[in-house]
This record gives sequence, structure tokens and C-alpha cells, in this order.
Amino acid sequence: PAGRGVVEGNEIPYQSSALERKRENYAKRATLDPDRRCLLSGVPRIMSMPHPFQIVQQADKVNFLFEYNHTLRHIYMNGNPHPEGPIEWWMGDSRGRWEGNTLVVDTIHFTADTWFDKAGNFHSEQLHVVERLTRTGPDHMLYEATIEDPKVFTRPWKMSMPLYRRVDADAEILEYECYAYLLEETWPTR
Repeated sequence: PAGRGVVEGNEIPYQSSALERKRENYAKRATLDPDRRCLLSGVPRIMSMPHPFQIVQQADKVNFLFEYNHTLRHIYMNGNPHPEGPIEWWMGDSRGRWEGNTLVVDTIHFTADTWFDKAGNFHSEQLHVVERLTRTGPDHMLYEATIEDPKVFTRPWKMSMPLYRRVDADAEILEYECYAYLLEETWPTR
């Protein structure tokens, strides 16, 4: 849907060597976008999708339960470090901590197969995302993400947006099945 950009400064600082791939992704987005192929969205894209999610806090982790593609994301809060890599996971490996009333989430170990959006903005397996979720009211939260990837970007960049609680009396996470728009044999590989 139409909307204002969420990237601070309205520009993603691509290295010149990465711009051609970004242009190619954009030109072929109807077939290359991982979302069109029902793959997991990755971080931070899943946070801006128009599907609801639920946050469940436990003693040792915070869980994000996303309606889209039955995605489950664990944010480990027990102080353990990230496992040794290289590891390539669709949602990365997330480790969190509290800074006052802000949940700070450090995520690494991504696959390079997710995009940031439908426009073909991409990253490599060296993506590092630090998210900050701060409650700003009873039904609002500020979501901020700092993105680093030395293989793709010239510097870290940031995105931010408000998140809104669904306040419907019967709000719940429903079962959402994604069906690919294309036949599997037409899916490109990278």
C-alpha cells in the first residue's frame, strides 16, 4: 500500500557494486521477491508486513508469533551470546536485553535470501540488525532498526515506524497460508 518511507533520510546507502543487483531485483520483483514465493520474510521486513503478530514474554525469551506464514521468532533474553557461525537462518539469531522500557534486539546469522521490501532492497549473509521496541502509549510502540552490512552498504542506516496494537475485542492471530503466484519451476535461483 502507499505510504511514507520508513528509512531515515529516505536513502539506503548502497555500495556502488551493489546498486546493479538492487536495480535487477526491482526490475524482476514480480518473480524474484521472496515474499511472492511464500518464503519467510526475514528481519526487519516481517515487522512492517500488514499482518498481525503477538508478543509473548517468558522468563528467558520474548517470542514473536506472526500470522504471516506461521512465522515464529525467539528473542533469547538469558544473556547467552550468539552461537558461532557462519549460520544462515531466515529470521537470524536474536539476542535481547532491556534498556529501561525499551527492548533491544541484536540479530545476526541471516540468509541472504530475504529482502527488506517489495522494491528489491536486499542484503548479504553479513546483515546485522539492532532493533529497539519502545512502548509509547497503551496501544502504540516505536519500532527502530539499525541496519549494517559491510558487503552491501557504505554505512549503517536506520528505519523507524510506529506499530499499533489491534484493539478489536476478538483480535487474534489467525491461520494464514501463503500460496505462490508462480509455478515452482519458474522460480529463479540466485
